[in-house]
Amino acid sequence: MPATGALGYGFEIALPVGYEQAVALTRSALAAGGFGVLTEIDVRATLKKKVDVEFRPYVILGACNPPLAHKALSAERLIGLLLPCNAVVHAGDRPGTSVVAVIDPVVQLGATGRDDLKPLAMEVRALLRQVLERVRRDAAATPETSKES
Repeated sequence: MPATGALGYGFEIALPVGYEQAVALTRSALAAGGFGVLTEIDVRATLKKKVDVEFRPYVILGACNPPLAHKALSAERLIGLLLPCNAVVHAGDRPGTSVVAVIDPVVQLGATGRDDLKPLAMEVRALLRQVLERVRRDAAATPETSKES
């Protein structure tokens, strides 16, 4: 069973599915958790284009839960500097594996020094942890033939 790791600033899971499948599972889990993907950065393509280096398949998905973002923006107008919540998907070290990670909003919003934002950050943290759990569950249910992408 893949482990959930705490990074100090986020949470990650290792998956027994390839990169493309992991990206699709992550997008689906984010949507199911009420998050829309506002931005997508293809890190591999960007690094190749800008500095001509090879890098593993790696994408940053900027996810937003509109009702919760509205609460945060209503409480702190400049909180947009810390939004959206980022999710990262990258190819693992072994073929047919990948890693999914999400930011810890408690750490992220903690940068404001505002204790009144902590309950909101805790709510978003719980949702993002559920997203990771959904990705883990769905990856485990993926047929063996589609795990190598």
